[in-house]
Amino acid sequence: MARQVVIGLEIHLQLNTKTKLFCECSTDYIGATPNSNVCQICLAIPGTLPIINDHAVELAVKMGLGLHCTINDNTRFHRKHYFYADLPKAYQVTQYEHAIATGGYLDIVVDGKKKRVRLDHLHLEEDAGKLVHPTSDGRLSGASYSLVDYNRGGIPLSEIVSMPDMNSAAEAIAYITQIRQLARYLKVSDGEMESGSLRVDVNVSLSNPDGSLGTRVEIKNVNSLKSIERALDYEIARQNRALDTGEPLYMETRLWDDVAGVTRSMRNKESARDYRYYLEMDLAPIDAKPEYVQKIRESMPEMPWDKRDRFVEQYGLSFEDSVKITEQLEMAEYFEKCVAQGAPADKAANWLMIEISRVLNEKGICICEFGVDAAETGKLIAKIAAKELSNTQAKDVFAVMIEKCCTLEEAIKSSGASVGRVEGCALEQIVRKIIDGQPEVAETIRSGEDKKGGKMKFLQGLVMRETRGSANPAEVAQLIEKLLK
Repeated sequence: MARQVVIGLEIHLQLNTKTKLFCECSTDYIGATPNSNVCQICLAIPGTLPIINDHAVELAVKMGLGLHCTINDNTRFHRKHYFYADLPKAYQVTQYEHAIATGGYLDIVVDGKKKRVRLDHLHLEEDAGKLVHPTSDGRLSGASYSLVDYNRGGIPLSEIVSMPDMNSAAEAIAYITQIRQLARYLKVSDGEMESGSLRVDVNVSLSNPDGSLGTRVEIKNVNSLKSIERALDYEIARQNRALDTGEPLYMETRLWDDVAGVTRSMRNKESARDYRYYLEMDLAPIDAKPEYVQKIRESMPEMPWDKRDRFVEQYGLSFEDSVKITEQLEMAEYFEKCVAQGAPADKAANWLMIEISRVLNEKGICICEFGVDAAETGKLIAKIAAKELSNTQAKDVFAVMIEKCCTLEEAIKSSGASVGRVEGCALEQIVRKIIDGQPEVAETIRSGEDKKGGKMKFLQGLVMRETRGSANPAEVAQLIEKLLK
């Protein structure tokens, strides 16, 4: 029996609060002077008492509801003991036996197939400080000493623990990506792995021939989706190699070395007993009564996967296009505002995925920073569909809309674009002008030497360029033939 890969993930989401979990210190630590956003509470000065951040509780409940969890009332905090420089108290305030949300699931899609990943629980906890290493790359390796910055210490985290239901790196990436999408839809967290707002601990093992779970290894220090994929590929190969050669595997925590592309043994995996959990008596139970939970539920937007499926059914988008359009809530809302102005859904989707995405990438901004109103873009796409503007004209007009942040009508006037097709006498004048300007080409066609029609297509192209694509190609061809005779 082939060994099956078994993966479980622990995702830490930094919650979008202005203050820390148990004090009023700012959570805006990026770029701040080290140890400037700290107080007696987050530095664990004796005699201080923590006070729970209600907004953090609300965000955790919201995330739990989005993941189909059961929200528990009267949940408690525990002290998790471990001695490390990033914890001034020598313990972390977290939830152990009484998590705020339990159960739940997330449906992911990999290679067109849907798979359900079950959740064990979601709990609240405080973040630790950050160790700073005085090396050129900021890594521990090669550092003669380390410094600690407590600005991040005490920031509220939501830890989401999955069941070991994933069986490949692709499934793990899909799961993480969808968790991040949900967090952004609910405005629970920005989910930026680069800044540490989303961090992942990866647990991986290979099943035994009898189907039982093998020795589990935890991988830390994976700070990008690509790193997670590489770390999993390496660790799966390492464990297979060890099992093939009879080398023993240990339950341990391993560190991912992104430069070398290997995992390295960090420490033996602790058990719950090692952490000496006990109740945090300085904090009262969290009050999450059914009416409180229902109020939060009613405030939540449409879930991203529901919106994705609705766009397929309501607007006739392909599943792949719907996934792209609904990846960001703001992009999905922009799309629907375009359609509300009469833009055909397929053309609006293409315009967003090609023209608008190109501008966003060039400027390095998100759709919420885009200066062109969705309603105006929708009107523009509607004019293209009605053949009042050619694609070429529309792109010229759109460039003006972007540059001047103006309305469609203002951009049309500014660009000098003519709304509607060039036809009749106006088109005939343009065709005559092109023919008169290309006497040698015209003579080649008249003499019958244009066997493959290349010269004729050349003239047609000149006319279409002159009309900015607003002429009917068939009518242009007929006029050229007529005037040449």
